[in-house]
Amino acid sequence: MRLAEKLKCDTVVSEISTGQGTVNFKINRELLTKTVLQQVIEDGSKYGLKSELFSGLPQKRIVVEFSSPNVAKKFHVGHLRSTIIGNFIANLKEALGHQVTRINYLGDWGMQFGLLGTGFQLFGYEEKLQSSPLQHLFEVYVQVNKEAADDKNVAKSAHEFFQRLELGDMQALALWQKFRDLSIDEYMRIYQRLGVHFDEYSGESFYREKSQEVLKLLDSKGLLQKTLKGTAVVDLSGNGDPSSVCTVMRSDGTSLYATRDLAAAIDRMEKYNFDKMIYVTDKGQKKHFQQVFQMLQIMGYDWAERCQHVPFGVVQGMKTRRGDVTFLEDVLNEIRLRMLQNMASIKTTKELENPEETAEQVGLAALIIQDFRGFLLSDYQFSWDRVFQSRGDTGVFLQYTHARLHSLEETFGCGYLNDFNTACLQEPQSVSILQHLLRFDEVLYRSSQDLQPRHIVSYLLTLSHLAAVAHRTLHVRNSPPEVAGARLHLFRAVRSVLANGMKLLGITPVCRM
Repeated sequence: MRLAEKLKCDTVVSEISTGQGTVNFKINRELLTKTVLQQVIEDGSKYGLKSELFSGLPQKRIVVEFSSPNVAKKFHVGHLRSTIIGNFIANLKEALGHQVTRINYLGDWGMQFGLLGTGFQLFGYEEKLQSSPLQHLFEVYVQVNKEAADDKNVAKSAHEFFQRLELGDMQALALWQKFRDLSIDEYMRIYQRLGVHFDEYSGESFYREKSQEVLKLLDSKGLLQKTLKGTAVVDLSGNGDPSSVCTVMRSDGTSLYATRDLAAAIDRMEKYNFDKMIYVTDKGQKKHFQQVFQMLQIMGYDWAERCQHVPFGVVQGMKTRRGDVTFLEDVLNEIRLRMLQNMASIKTTKELENPEETAEQVGLAALIIQDFRGFLLSDYQFSWDRVFQSRGDTGVFLQYTHARLHSLEETFGCGYLNDFNTACLQEPQSVSILQHLLRFDEVLYRSSQDLQPRHIVSYLLTLSHLAAVAHRTLHVRNSPPEVAGARLHLFRAVRSVLANGMKLLGITPVCRM
């Protein structure tokens, strides 16, 4: 009681009362309405990011390595997850004002290229390679693996081909370069469909020489141990614990995945002088990254603690109508096809200028929201039916809400939007939307802390449900002009925040569907 008596009401707080052990404040609703709506419209795409939660945030240099498919092996669902999660993390960091470098670290080196080089000489077709490189290289790879299992000579010539590559043989390198270039062109086309871009396409191949330097460095520090088989290992436990031994060199002197990752990290530090480097890969690589970070540490690189692995779970059961998914492109085509069929069966679908593109954007939203709803570490069972439900908590529902609010603005124009009377937005539906809009910065903050997109996803789904209720009850048509104007303002603010959140998640909002 005594505390409540000392507190004064002001322009923000209109009434102070006490309950059992609590002090209650009643907020001036008109002020809340005016402030929130003005803020949303003034800040535009920066709304929520200008909050004091982020003030004084030092600008950092951040490297995000994501997607990273293997040339010649299939670009499967795991790479899809890495691509959309990495893109989200990069988007979020960029929105917060950090300087972000997006790197795609291709699996473009290693024993698989020995097999591929040999396989292409045996079963490759130049014209197939030109028309669909990823598909053809994959077919060759599968076939040569079968042959190598039965025929020791094939395995031997594959090994020789990779050694020729490591030694810089011009002919072998020219073939390898062709495989790589054609594959990257095809990847870039797929990334464009996903709305994802990279600042750098790097790859394990860049580090074949540098990984030799890493081996020398480990040796000079007395950390390399030769095994009886002739391989070289680093013992991270210091006492011979077999579970913490990491192999860094094959018996023929060629480098391994771990050696190349060490070389890549050292090189990036020199190049970008990063404050943070984030690797986005599946949780199966957790131990690999622990070992790489540990090796950097014992090599004397104290910046190893700036490296972070963001692991994610496995997706089960993603099949297209043609069978198991091999290529990401099949998934994208399947999404577009199913979405077009869904849209064709819905009566409300407007005449669209480009139905294919809309279907792709809505389908991607569906895919991304299904993926981002839970913890990234969780494995989940993929379901096409769940992805495309238009009701319930799906990406289709978010896109539908955005399109609907957009058409509301188009129908009534912006003539109403000059001055509006905040007293017209006192219904509970309006107030709950305003209170929700006010929380956007907290949600962005939570996602920025743990890099989990689920906070933003559930925020946007709730916002869309609130908007659906308001849309049914707060009519714009046939309302007095100032009421109509105030409601349009409210719906416009919802659409703006919805679009901001969707873009952070890597979704392109559609204006019609």
